[in-house]
Amino acid sequence: MTDSEPGASSAALGGGRSDPATRRSRLRQYQEELLERVQAARTVTGAPTHQLGLEIGGERYLLDLVEAGEIVPVPPLTSVPLTQPWYLGLANVRGSLLGVVDLACFFGGQASELSPAARLVTFAPALGLPCGFLAARVHGLRQAAGMTPHEGRLLDADGNAWTPLALAALAQDERFLDLGLQLNK
Repeated sequence: MTDSEPGASSAALGGGRSDPATRRSRLRQYQEELLERVQAARTVTGAPTHQLGLEIGGERYLLDLVEAGEIVPVPPLTSVPLTQPWYLGLANVRGSLLGVVDLACFFGGQASELSPAARLVTFAPALGLPCGFLAARVHGLRQAAGMTPHEGRLLDADGNAWTPLALAALAQDERFLDLGLQLNK
């Protein structure tokens, strides 16, 4: 009987106890397979078929799922002195300190207000930036491939305009990375 046949023992499928190196190897293999599946979910043109719909500063944005980390309720924030007004401070998310940004304010709009629907969306670890941003509301998965391009935005079947949000580009933006206030000497 092979490992993939019904009735294979749990030990043969990896359900039994194993040493840490074997577990790490299996976890790495699982992560690689998961990444392959996410990449396979892209259409022939390379556009993601599913993106996360978010509301930031009253505008709707689409975020590629590959760039998103976790989505959590907004934790308590610790302010950091002498930073830009759009940098809200630090948050502890599952034992990791993350910088928290108000993208609505960063994009030139009004500062976001925290509501029960607000969420902290973290950058994917692959982006190499321990950061998250406030989303006033998470609209769930959207089919970007089925939307109509219009003036740099995408229109859904209901006529809602969505703006693509590229966290990878944001993570390389000099203005975004320079969060300290410029003090006159």
